[in-house]
Amino acid sequence: MLVLSGGTGTPKLLGGLRQLVPDEDITVVVNTAEDLWVSGNLVCPDIDTVTYLFAGLLDTDKWWGITQDTYHTHEALASAGHDEVLRLGDRDRGTHILRSEFIRKGASLTEAVGRTARMLGAGANILPMCDESVSSMITTDNGTMHFQDFWVGQRGKPGVLGVEYQGADNTSVTDAIWQAVEREDNIIIGPSNPITSIGPILAVNGMRELIGSKHVVAISPIIGCEPVSGPAGKLMSACGFEVSSRGVMQFYEGLLDVFVVDERDGLGLRDVGDMDVDVVSADTMMTSPGMSKALAGVVMEQLV
Repeated sequence: MLVLSGGTGTPKLLGGLRQLVPDEDITVVVNTAEDLWVSGNLVCPDIDTVTYLFAGLLDTDKWWGITQDTYHTHEALASAGHDEVLRLGDRDRGTHILRSEFIRKGASLTEAVGRTARMLGAGANILPMCDESVSSMITTDNGTMHFQDFWVGQRGKPGVLGVEYQGADNTSVTDAIWQAVEREDNIIIGPSNPITSIGPILAVNGMRELIGSKHVVAISPIIGCEPVSGPAGKLMSACGFEVSSRGVMQFYEGLLDVFVVDERDGLGLRDVGDMDVDVVSADTMMTSPGMSKALAGVVMEQLV
């Protein structure tokens, strides 16, 4: 089973899938366009969330970071006048140091992520979307900035004019992803932000064609005209897509075989029915492990 993931909605779905499928049977291709270097170490927020989930370490109250982590290093740096755009926990920072040391010693990002995940005890196959550096850059009415500066530093408040996947032109699909996709009949696109979580994955050279050769099931992160969480609505509008399940389908045009929309989304059910994709209705909110498992079961019923 292969899943494309960002950092919040899809990990909740992964939490349900791993109640039904052994971790070692799950491969996750994860967005890296929100990565950035902080205080000398590479932070990979979406990869870390997925890794911590499969390692049993994830703080599922926040859906990022390690549960019961402390912040002594971050606070000491702040008291010395050193500002970090991300609030990094002490154990979490250890992950960044470990991964960065692998990279400094010559490992690719794929190798560094794999080694770190195994050392933390994650059983799934966790793959970065590419080994090259890509950044989601948000053009706002306050200037162009990295996604983390927009969403964390400025709390998503600036008006958004556009989004660019800086560096994507220089990317290629890794051997690890080629091999993983070749082993699968199905691809699941999780309910993550289509613009800045899944979009960068699909922007990797050759990725869209590779994914499109399989049976693809996607879950909408939109109910009615509102995203379940995060800045997806503002970003979709800026990129010319309607904030709706129909807009999500248009973003994924040419890829999907099955599209899962929320059972409360009457608008989504009506408006995506003419797009030559099988549409399935389910409860997509995933506010508990049981609800995540139920949605995962619905998704698995759509696989070939």
